[in-house]
Amino acid sequence: MNKTNQSKKYTIVGTDINEVKRLNQDSGLSYNQVKELLANRMNRNKDK
Repeated sequence: MNKTNQSKKYTIVGTDINEVKRLNQDSGLSYNQVKELLANRMNRNKDK
């Protein structure tokens, strides 16, 4: 249940959804990206 105010999306408690998405993009790797990176590195080390 989101409210729309001048093309900005807010949650019921007032969190700016677009701001959260923007901050998440700038925060670095996600948990799944880190898992994939580590798995790839471990597989490369096995081949040596």
